[in-house]
Amino acid sequence: MEELIEFIQANPDPRELKRALAVQMLMQNYKHSTIGHILGVSVGFVNKWKYIFGEQGVAGLRLRYKGSKSYLDSTQKQILLSWLQQKNYWHLSELKEYLSDNFDVSFESNQSYYYLLKQANISWKKTQKSNPRKDPDLVAKKTRNNSVADGTPARDSVWRTRSFL
Repeated sequence: MEELIEFIQANPDPRELKRALAVQMLMQNYKHSTIGHILGVSVGFVNKWKYIFGEQGVAGLRLRYKGSKSYLDSTQKQILLSWLQQKNYWHLSELKEYLSDNFDVSFESNQSYYYLLKQANISWKKTQKSNPRKDPDLVAKKTRNNSVADGTPARDSVWRTRSFL
């Protein structure tokens, strides 16, 4: 029981904490349904972790999944990010080729490459050569403004005015 209390006080992962609290409450003679209601878990959850705790102790309450192994280790990632930051222009195909040649890494999804660009503080989105808001004709065409560049009302604006009368 002391080992369980120490585990709870060590602030484990919330999932581990629920498991430990369920077991602790069982040891304090709470009913399964009461524990389920308080912790927001099923009765089966309570039974499962009671059984595992009985077999393995506190070690059985710990998470076992450690995540997948990264394609790039931290030094490789730093080399890649510094390479990206040295360049003025980037092409996704260049990045793919660099990763393949230097680190023997190829991602299935382009999203992984975009994530690397984001980590290097690089925007991969295309920019416009000029701001379209500076051209009044384009602005009028896009927003269907009531007045064109020369200040006369547009034909459809007159129709709109009459339809409301």
